[in-house]
Amino acid sequence: MDPAAGTLACAWALVDELVAGGVRHACLSPGSRSTPLALALARHPAIELHVHLDERSSAFVAIGIARSTRRPVVVATTSGTAVAELAPAVVEAWQARVPLVLLTADRPPRLRGTGANQTIDQVGIFGGHAAYLEPPVAGPTRKAAWSEAGRTAALVVRRTSTPVHLNCPIEEPLVPSGEVALEPSARPLDPPVEEAPSLGAADEERLGAEVEGARGVVVVGGTWPVEPVGDLSCLARLGWPVLAEPISGLRRPGDALAAGQALIGDPGWTEAHPPEVVLQLGATPTTRATQAFVAGAARLLVADRTHPNPDPERRATWRLRADLPAVLAALERLVEERSPAPEGWRATWAEADARARRALDRAMDGWDEPFEPRVARDVAAWVPQGGTLFVGNSLPIRDLDLTMAPRTGLRVVANRGASGIDGLVSTAIGLAAAGRPVVGLLGDLSFVHDAGALLWNGPRRGPDLVLVVLANGGGEIFSLLAHEALPEHEALFRTPHGLDLGAVCAAAGVGHERVEAAGELLPALDRAADAGGLRVVEVAIDAALGRERRAALRRSVAEALEGA
Repeated sequence: MDPAAGTLACAWALVDELVAGGVRHACLSPGSRSTPLALALARHPAIELHVHLDERSSAFVAIGIARSTRRPVVVATTSGTAVAELAPAVVEAWQARVPLVLLTADRPPRLRGTGANQTIDQVGIFGGHAAYLEPPVAGPTRKAAWSEAGRTAALVVRRTSTPVHLNCPIEEPLVPSGEVALEPSARPLDPPVEEAPSLGAADEERLGAEVEGARGVVVVGGTWPVEPVGDLSCLARLGWPVLAEPISGLRRPGDALAAGQALIGDPGWTEAHPPEVVLQLGATPTTRATQAFVAGAARLLVADRTHPNPDPERRATWRLRADLPAVLAALERLVEERSPAPEGWRATWAEADARARRALDRAMDGWDEPFEPRVARDVAAWVPQGGTLFVGNSLPIRDLDLTMAPRTGLRVVANRGASGIDGLVSTAIGLAAAGRPVVGLLGDLSFVHDAGALLWNGPRRGPDLVLVVLANGGGEIFSLLAHEALPEHEALFRTPHGLDLGAVCAAAGVGHERVEAAGELLPALDRAADAGGLRVVEVAIDAALGRERRAALRRSVAEALEGA
C-alpha cells in the first residue's frame, strides 16, 4: 500500500470519528506536514472547512463558531511554531469552557530533540489548558488506533466542553500517489450528552433555609455553556431583584433590573439597602461594582458547576456545584413552601431601578457627542431580532453592562474566559461564519491588535459582519483607574496608536464609515447592514470629554435616587 495513502486513511478515520461526535466545522491553516489532516477535513462531506493564514486568528475564529453552533470545532495546523500560535485561544477556550479539538501535525518521535527542521516539543504544549492525546505514527496498520484517538477526543470534548489536543505524528511521504477510497461512516451521529444533575435533597434543603424570608438579590453572570433558562418567575415570587449581566442571556424585560449597575454603583443606595443574601449564579462578575457588591454580602451563595473560578476570592459562605437550570428548578419548588422576602423589598428595588434608568437615558440622550456607554446602549437595542452582539473586553463590556436595556431576541457573547483583547475580531468573524446576524462592539486597541484577521477576511472571505469600533485613542480604561496618576500613564498604559482606521480598512478591502455625532450612529449601522460583507463603523470618541460625561452620569443617577 502507498505509505501516504495509509497515512491519509488514518487521518480520515480520526476525522470521521470527530464527525460522529458532533464536529461540523474545522478551521485550517496551510502547511506541509499537516497535508493528510487537511485532505481528510477537506474531503469529508460533513465538514465545512474554513482556511485561515494565521493560526492564532484561526483558533479564535473556531471559538466564535463553537459558541455560535454549540458544537465542538476542529483547529488544524502543521508542526512547529504553528502549534504555539494556538496558545492564546486554547487558554480562552479552557477558561470559558469552549469545545475545541486541536489537530496538530508533528514530526515522528524519533526526530524530537534533534534540531530537525520545523520540529519543537509539542507534547503537552498547552499544559493544563487542554487534554492531550497522541496516536502512534500514522501508517497502513495504524488506522484503528487513529480511529480510537478520534473517538476518545470526541467523547472528552463533548463531556467537558474544554479543548482536547490531538498531536498527530506523521512520516513522509505526505501526498498519496493516486486516488484513495474514503467513505464516511454510516454510524449514527451525535451521541447523547449527559444531562446536568439536579440538586440533591440535602442541597435543596439548605438552599431553602438560606433563602427563607431573606432580603436577597440574585446576580447572574456568564452561564455559558449552559443554555439561558426561559422562566425566572420563581425569583419574582421569591421577592428578590435580579442583576443579570448581558452575557447571561437573562437581561429581559420583567425578569431583570434595567439599570442594576447604576443602582449598585451608587454608594448611598447600597448603604441604605444592603441585602442579607446574594445568590450568584454562573461565572464571577465582570464589573468592579458587581464584584464589590457580591463581596460585601453578609451571606454569599455561589452556584456554578462549569467555570473554574466563579468565586476567585473565596468569599462564598456556600459553593453549590450546580447549573442555573437545576438551581431555578429547586427554587421553583421551594417558593411554594418557604416564606418570600419581606414585603416591599423587590418593589423598592424596582422603583429605584426605574428612576436610575430614566436618569441614564435622559442624560445620555441630551449629549450630541458620541459617548461609549450610549453607543453600547444603542448598538444593543439596534441588533436585529435573533441576532448576536459580540462585545469586547476592557471598557465595552463594562459600558454595555451599565447601559444595556433589557430586551428579548438578543444573544450577547464575550471572551470572558481569560478576558484578553487578543483575537476579538477573529472571534466575531467566527460567530458570523455560522450564519447568524452578528454585530461586534470593540475598542480601537482590540481592533488594531487583531487587524490581521481583517486582511485575510476581507471582501473575498469575510462573512456578513458589522464591527462598531470605539475610537477613543486606545487604552482608555486605564484613565479610569489609579494608573492615570502615573507620569508614565500615556506611554505605558494608554498607548495611543495614532492609526487611520479608515486606511487600515481600505488596505483590507473592508467597508468603513466614521461617525462623529451620536445621532449618526444608527443610520450608519443601517447602511453597513444593507451593504453586506464585513463592514466597520468607527465612532469618534473624545476621551477627555467622555471622562467628564461618566462623572455627570453618576451624578444624575445619585440625584435621581435621593430619597429612594
